[in-house]
Parts: sequence; structure tokens; C-alpha cells
Amino acid sequence: MIEQPLTSVDVDFVTSLHGDDPVSFLVLMQPRGDQDRLLRAIDDVALGEIPDALREADVPEGHAARGPAEQALVHSLEALRKKGAKASGQIIENHPLDTLKAVVEEANADEVIVLTAPHFVEEFFHRDWASRARHKVGVPVLKLFAHNE
Repeated sequence: MIEQPLTSVDVDFVTSLHGDDPVSFLVLMQPRGDQDRLLRAIDDVALGEIPDALREADVPEGHAARGPAEQALVHSLEALRKKGAKASGQIIENHPLDTLKAVVEEANADEVIVLTAPHFVEEFFHRDWASRARHKVGVPVLKLFAHNE
């Protein structure tokens, strides 16, 4: 599960997690929700990225975020495939944890990787995607912090 395009560092890391064992990825991309603007601004301030907090209103959210999310998904799948991994994916908008659980069951997945930016408020209250997924999907959930290029 991702919320931004994978960087080359992210791709190198996730494709090397299991050594030389063949792996495949089912990437679930979630567009930015319009309800999380305040939490993202707080995270930016906590990270000392005041300019990013001020630009939160300029980033597409909700329905307008679908196009950028589709582009991010395509970019991420291509990057994984260039590293030799099998990769497919989809955009998830409604009930992401239910969708994640269904995908895990259908694919008989061994683990879930949640690649996300730090979300201090949500993490503190264990309401971040990884914490919530651990109680829902029935397989190990690995939380990684995404990199910026």
C-alpha cells in the first residue's frame, strides 16, 4: 500500500527485502483524501518542513487526486518491473482496509508492506494504515517510510 510514487530508493529497498527469492507486488495506491489536510500540515510542521505545510492547500485531494494517483501507480509499477519484479496494482478509494484484506486473501499474500510518509499524529494513536492493517489482514505488516527524490 502506497500513497505517493515509489522513488528509486524505495524500489531498490523493497525489491531487495527477500534477497534473491522471486517476489511479486500487488500495489495498492490510495489517492490523497480531503479529510487529512490538517494532519498532514501538522506532520510537515513536526518534520520542520514549514513551506510544505503552507502548500497543503495546493495539492489535489479527493476526486481531483485520482489522476495524480493513477500516474503515481503507473510510475511505481514500471519502476518495480524494471528491477525485475512482477507487479500489478490498482487505485483504492473506498474502504482501503477492506480492499487490502480482500487482495491479501485473493493473492494468498505472505506479507503487506505499507510505504508511507511519517504521520506523527496518526502513529501516536495507532490510527495509521500499518497499525490498522495489522488488526485486519492476517499476515505480517511491514511499515516503511517512503523516501523523497
